[in-house]
Amino acid sequence: MTGLTWFIVITFFVVFIQACIYRRWGLSNVEYSRYFNKKEVFEGEFVEMVEKIYNKKILPLPWLRIESKIDANLEFQKQTNLDIKHEQFHKSMFSLMPYTGIIRRHKIKCKKRGLYTLNSAAITCGDLFGVQDISKTYQIDAKLIVYPEILSLDEIPLPAHSLQGDVVVRRWIVDDPFIISGVREYTYGDPLNRVNWKATAKVGRLQVHNNDFSAQPRILIYLNVDISEDMWDAVTDKERIEKGISYAASIANYAISKGIDVGFGSNAHMKGAEAQPIRIEPAGGKQQLLYLLEAMAKLEIERDLTFHTFLEQDIQRGLTGHDILILSCFMSDRLEDQINILRKNGNAVEFMFLDEAGRLVEEYAWVK
Repeated sequence: MTGLTWFIVITFFVVFIQACIYRRWGLSNVEYSRYFNKKEVFEGEFVEMVEKIYNKKILPLPWLRIESKIDANLEFQKQTNLDIKHEQFHKSMFSLMPYTGIIRRHKIKCKKRGLYTLNSAAITCGDLFGVQDISKTYQIDAKLIVYPEILSLDEIPLPAHSLQGDVVVRRWIVDDPFIISGVREYTYGDPLNRVNWKATAKVGRLQVHNNDFSAQPRILIYLNVDISEDMWDAVTDKERIEKGISYAASIANYAISKGIDVGFGSNAHMKGAEAQPIRIEPAGGKQQLLYLLEAMAKLEIERDLTFHTFLEQDIQRGLTGHDILILSCFMSDRLEDQINILRKNGNAVEFMFLDEAGRLVEEYAWVK
């Protein structure tokens, strides 16, 4: 055999052996993790996705490719060693010497509220000559909650008599047993200890103490995801509802900052939860605000039941003593009837209309 023949045979043998080595041990003792540097951010803010990869063996890795699918609403900023295709396929390239590691940080803009999860990544490595490559799927558990955008007060036409100003200027519909504003005629269900016997003797009919209203507000913000009264199951104008979610979050943020108890409800459900409408009872404080913001972040714009049915459930369970703020894309005769019943049951109800441009207005176009 000539020298050239021996060179070819030896070269082929070396290439074959190293390809076998990389096929067998290329991804052994390779550790990979991925996480966000924050757990919660607001829409429009930036966050870092951190990748860590370690080669814990003597075999060098000339190239590694990490691929994963990431929601397009997490917008990666431009950087080297990063390839983004179709706005959602994320690809990173690495090269690792023996017993070394790399930490890489990717700056991301959170374009839309939501719950984002990264569950897996595919890692591929190859030999020195590109003859052999192997792949392995790594399971990861990275989660990020993006809260809705908080709007400035100038963008929110708050009901003047209930929310604006440093002090709530009207009394809310909750009986206060320590404030007596007069007497009224007895009605079925009134306790006997509220009977004013002196007034009863004077007029000849049972009279009871009339309690005034407490100044402690309990607001329920209701978001209707129905676009119209005759809407089918699918929500056709999701951007309009997205704007409504931002309004709801902004009003909740403002009200809780003023010491007002706030709750939230919608005829949609939360991502990752049972397909049941959202109902969160009013409460105050920072933890309640975070709870509300998380629910709004996770809200899936998919109708679970009609808004008429949602309000009918409130009527049937005897909801009383709340101030209800309804954000809706339409008004109807039936909806007005239900609002009047809720008012008769001891609730104050405000209606605010989401127009086609997603603006919130107090005056609404009446829809028959």
